[in-house]
Amino acid sequence: MISRVKSLPESVRQYLLVTGNYWAFTLTDGALRMLVVLHFHQLGYSPLAIAMLFLFYEIFGVITNLVGGYLGARIGLNKTMNMGLGLQVAALAMLLVPSSMLTLFWVMMAQGISGIAKDLNKMSAKSSIKMLLVTEQADGQAKARDDANAKQQKLYGWIAKLTGSKNALKGAGFFLGGALLSLFGFTFAIAIMAIALTLVWVLSLFTLKRELGKAKNKPKFSEIFSKSRSINILSAARMFLFAARDVWFVVALPLYLGSQFGWDHYYVGGFLALWVIAYGLVQTQAPRLTAKSDGSAPGGREALLWVGALTAIPGLIALALTFNISPQLSLLAGLMLFGAVFAVNSSLHSFLIVNYASDDCVSLDVGFYYMANAMGRLIGTVLSGYVYQVAGLEACLWISSAMLGLTAIISIYLPKD
Repeated sequence: MISRVKSLPESVRQYLLVTGNYWAFTLTDGALRMLVVLHFHQLGYSPLAIAMLFLFYEIFGVITNLVGGYLGARIGLNKTMNMGLGLQVAALAMLLVPSSMLTLFWVMMAQGISGIAKDLNKMSAKSSIKMLLVTEQADGQAKARDDANAKQQKLYGWIAKLTGSKNALKGAGFFLGGALLSLFGFTFAIAIMAIALTLVWVLSLFTLKRELGKAKNKPKFSEIFSKSRSINILSAARMFLFAARDVWFVVALPLYLGSQFGWDHYYVGGFLALWVIAYGLVQTQAPRLTAKSDGSAPGGREALLWVGALTAIPGLIALALTFNISPQLSLLAGLMLFGAVFAVNSSLHSFLIVNYASDDCVSLDVGFYYMANAMGRLIGTVLSGYVYQVAGLEACLWISSAMLGLTAIISIYLPKD
């Protein structure tokens, strides 16, 4: 096995290291989110207060994606990835203080550092696909239209695999978080994750050596905002797409499953884990599901069709809950359908941003796009806690449908091909 890895091209070996780092980080990130939601709900925190715990996580995610893309272009993506791993270890360590010190503000600060870490890590991993696996291998062959199509399809395939595997592992992290909380308690669960991620970080510092992602012409800080019309439109669509998911999924859904259906930590963590794992598996199949008959890569037309299919689902779930039509079956079946269609939308968007991005400053464009993604998560997270507390899950679902409608309207303006 080791000899086979050594025989791979240097670019592929480096990318495998990037992917391994991303997977390890994602596992702890998913587990930490579930630990925080369930632990502080157990302590009696209100839904809005729990949502506030993630406020800095999302706010700093917005800032980090803007600044992180600039840093990646200036100092290299390997450095930004290692910075992300180190900051996540620091965030976990902050939660190892005595329980009397785990105030709302302290946990918000720890989550803020975790948000910086997560978006540095994700931006580095997503940007490196184009830098390592597509540009270097395909540029010399791209002499005709067919070669360009093949390059785009290869890019889409790699992005779908990375995004899908990340979300599958995030789902496993949800289950891990619920299980660790039940087995070891909050403090020991955090300690286990901190030790494991520290080992990954040390290994990365010694093995991830390549100066990946540095721009040939050093960008100015004023260039962090995208000047591409396509990227600006896609970023706006992404913001509302993820706000529509998180407005009912992040806080409202786990609390509803526990309070209305009587599920314990194992059931809530396990079900959400299976949902996200299935979501990730569907993402890996997105290139097949969105394939065009002429073999070319999908574009704005397909993005509009898939978000249009998604728009009605939350509203239908809300109607079933309002009229008490088999609430548990309606919610769970609707959630699975929503997850499958949302997974294709997310994977397609992830391909389009890397495809639209400039070859020289890919991290700047990707960073700007994921800034919009983080802004959507921030809006969704805050609304999830507030709306659920004052109006219930049905209201969260109606807001989700409205936001998806806005996403569809914005997607009309994407380049059709």
